[in-house]
Amino acid sequence: MYFILFFTVLLIQRFVELYIAKSNEKWMKSQGAKEYGQSHYRMMVAIHIAFFISLLIEGGVFHSGVNRYWPFLLGGFILTQMGRVWAIASLGKYWNTKIIVLPKAEVVAKGPYKHLKHPNYLIVTLEFLIVPLLFNAYWTLFIFALLNQFILSIRIPVEERALKEETDYENAHVRTKGWIPLFKKEK
Repeated sequence: MYFILFFTVLLIQRFVELYIAKSNEKWMKSQGAKEYGQSHYRMMVAIHIAFFISLLIEGGVFHSGVNRYWPFLLGGFILTQMGRVWAIASLGKYWNTKIIVLPKAEVVAKGPYKHLKHPNYLIVTLEFLIVPLLFNAYWTLFIFALLNQFILSIRIPVEERALKEETDYENAHVRTKGWIPLFKKEK
């Protein structure tokens, strides 16, 4: 019961995000935006779809119950969703699931983007850990945590290059080295 409710809410959320992304894509391309990383985007979509299928099978069909630490995991999930909404709202029309860059646009450096270069990727990484743990779907956790890191190792450099080529990205994120601000750039 809890799994089906949770899974349905997660699925609806993803469809709403895809609708927002498609709307933003249409607006950005009408403004002259360029798309990058089309070849790996299909792989990323396949990984996310496979994650849902795996979660449905392992967490739903072979359901072994809810993790005994579910209150903490659910709290962590709710925090990630608050972060997701914050990230999407901060980028506004520029948020997308694809790498679409509007040349000469001012880089957003507010909200979570003031502290992290790619907060949404951190949120997805946390979700790929928390959601399977919540329903004791350990194979899903192991496989898709690795696959997610693999696709991000391809995607983040492509996105960084696109932003550097088309915008003032370097100047907007002058404070940090890498995509997590644990490392300060040397002056």
